[in-house]
Amino acid sequence: MKNILVIGGGKIGSVVADLLAQTPEDFGYHVTVADRSEALLQEIEDDAKKSPRLSTLCLDVTDAKALRAAMKGCFAVLSAAPYHLTIKVAEAARDLGVHYLDLTEDVASTRRVLALAEGASTAFIPQCGLAPGFISIVAADLARQFDTLDSVRMRVGALPAYPSNALNYNLTWSTEGVINEYCEPCEAIVDGQVREVPALEEREEFSLDGVLYEAFNTSGGLGTLCETLKGKVRTLNYRTIRYPGHAAIMKALLHDLRLKDRRGVLKDILEQSVPATMQDVVIVFVTVSGMKDGKLVQDTYARKIYSHVLAGKTRSAIQITTASSLCAMLDMLAQGRLPQTGFVRQEDVPLRDFLGNRFGRVYAMEELSKAA
Repeated sequence: MKNILVIGGGKIGSVVADLLAQTPEDFGYHVTVADRSEALLQEIEDDAKKSPRLSTLCLDVTDAKALRAAMKGCFAVLSAAPYHLTIKVAEAARDLGVHYLDLTEDVASTRRVLALAEGASTAFIPQCGLAPGFISIVAADLARQFDTLDSVRMRVGALPAYPSNALNYNLTWSTEGVINEYCEPCEAIVDGQVREVPALEEREEFSLDGVLYEAFNTSGGLGTLCETLKGKVRTLNYRTIRYPGHAAIMKALLHDLRLKDRRGVLKDILEQSVPATMQDVVIVFVTVSGMKDGKLVQDTYARKIYSHVLAGKTRSAIQITTASSLCAMLDMLAQGRLPQTGFVRQEDVPLRDFLGNRFGRVYAMEELSKAA
C-alpha cells in the first residue's frame, strides 16, 4: 500500500482520489486529499466513509511548513491544484524526495519542474492530463511509425454535448486554466523552427462525424514535444477544438474589452454566466504525415469520449480523461514501468502500455465512445 497525497479536491482531484482509493488492496493506494476549502473536503469525506483508504486534510498550499508535513512519508504527490500553485508543490516534493506528478498546462511551470528534476532522487512527471498528456503519447506513437516526419497536428477539445448559448460552450474544467490557455503564447514548430505563436489565432475548421468544429492556437497543449521533435519535423502545432463562433467572442472579451489584463474579472463573468455541465464530449484528433517506405503518407487518430459512470458516479468526459491519465501515470510509476528518477516526458510512454493500464484503458472503452 502506497501513500498518495492529492493536492486539490476540485473537479479532477476528487475523481483521482476516488479512482485510486478503489484499487484492490494487494496493489493499491491510501489517498489523502488536501484542499483549503472545507466545503470541498466535506463532500469528499462523505465518500471517505465508504472507503477506509480515503482521507482528507485542510491545507493551504502556500503554507510551506504545513505542505511539507503533509507530504512527509508519501510515495508520491499529485498536484490537481491551479497552475500557479504547482511550483510550490514541486519544490516541496524535491526537498522531501517524493515522486511528483501534475496536470499543469502552464509552460513556465513546466520549465521550472524540468529544472527541479535535474539530479533529483525521484521522478518528476508534469502534464499528466489530456492535453498536455495523453495527446503527446498518441502523437509520439504515430510519429514512431514514420521513417521521416513532415507534420504533426494535434487537436483536442472538451465541449458540451448539447451547446445552447452564444459561446457554444459550457464550463467543464478549471476556468483559470481555460483563460490561461487563451492568453499565453503558444509553442509550435514552423518550417522546422521552434517559435511562439499567438493564442486564439490561426483558426481553422474541420468536420468529424458530420459535425463542424473550429480549432485555434492555445497555450501548453504540446507539452515538451517541441523540444523532443526539434530538428525532426517541419510542422508541429496544437489547437483547441470548439464549436464555430467561440474564438471570435473570446477574442472580443480578451482583447477588445481588455479582460486579458483583468483575468479575475473574466473568471467571475464566466463562472456567473456560463453554466457548468456534466454532459460533455472530449475529442482527440491527431494527424501525422511523413515518409514511409519512400511514400508520403498520413495517419490519423480520432476519438470521442463522452460522460459516463466511473467509480460508481456519473463523471464528465473531461473528468474521466484527465483523472484517468494522471492515475495511469502514477500506476505505471509505482509498477516500475516508468523511470524512477529525473524528468519523465509524456511522449516517452508507449501508447500500448498506457491503454493497457487499468486506468488508461478508459480511452479505448467502446461504451464511452457514445453519448449516454
